Amino acid sequence: MKIKPLFFCSLLYSSFFYSQVGGEEVYQFLNLSTSARQLALGGEVLNLMDDVNQPIWNPSVINEDLDSKLSANYSSYLAGISIGSLSYARQISRRFGTVHGSIKYLDYGTLIGADEQGNETGNFSASDIALSFGYALNLPWTNFYFGSNFKIINSNISTFSSVGVAFDFGILYFNPYKTFSFTLVARNFGSQIKAFDGIREKLPFKLALGASYQLKYVPLKWYFTLDNLQQWDVSVPNPSEATTDIEGNVTEQKIGFIGNALRHFVIGAELFPESAINLRLGYNFRRAAELKLQNVRTFGGVSFGFGIKMNRMKFNYAYSKFHSATNASTFSLQFDLDRR
Repeated sequence: MKIKPLFFCSLLYSSFFYSQVGGEEVYQFLNLSTSARQLALGGEVLNLMDDVNQPIWNPSVINEDLDSKLSANYSSYLAGISIGSLSYARQISRRFGTVHGSIKYLDYGTLIGADEQGNETGNFSASDIALSFGYALNLPWTNFYFGSNFKIINSNISTFSSVGVAFDFGILYFNPYKTFSFTLVARNFGSQIKAFDGIREKLPFKLALGASYQLKYVPLKWYFTLDNLQQWDVSVPNPSEATTDIEGNVTEQKIGFIGNALRHFVIGAELFPESAINLRLGYNFRRAAELKLQNVRTFGGVSFGFGIKMNRMKFNYAYSKFHSATNASTFSLQFDLDRR
């Protein structure tokens, strides 16, 4: 069966709509967010201290305030693709601290198999799953926190499978008496243990810098992320920006220094961050640039959502606009199992 090209087309299709640097690495789903709150703020936020989903992306935020919190997340995308996660944190003791665990999956749905001549041979399925275990330490007498995740990854394509391991590392500066925080995160150090066809592929390593700032007299908190610092040139010409002369010669879009630099930025804002009801708005510059159309207002790169807290439960929702032809809704439920 000629299933591999079909699978990677699906993989690239998914990666394209999430504006990821990829296509040449395996396990791209590791860099897709499942948290409604994070997605509403642009999809790359790193400084959420009170969200049990955040350690999946940044282990240095693991802290005692996440103790006994459980969260379930789900989103349905195009062509039957779905993604979700389950996160939980538990404080072992005041001396030892808090540990975090999560399960993340991506289901590509039903795909069509074909032989070398293009003859259909039946349907098959493909899916990815990752188990993550995280822990963070506070450097004594400082406001610096260090955290790490260990991940076991499994990917299945029909009768083929792959297994890998990866690590995340994060360093966070956080002072509860300050209105700002900073963090640096390196994600997906690791390797395949078992490859699909005997040839090991690279994991989707990512380096990002995040910051947050709480306004003093206005209930508004800003989030800033510099994404994909491991690769300066992340620009991809937008086909809709190409020009054609009278002789039919096509000239691709030329992306300069400023255009490429902006593609590393993601910003988000959260109104009433400490209240029972929160409103959120985010903007992903790279997604907006790569998915825009000429003479059409697509609102690509824009995301928004809200959160509602009800006693022991919090509901989060995010709406992400990728293109005039597609969008996605993400739902999250968070439970405080210790609260009475």
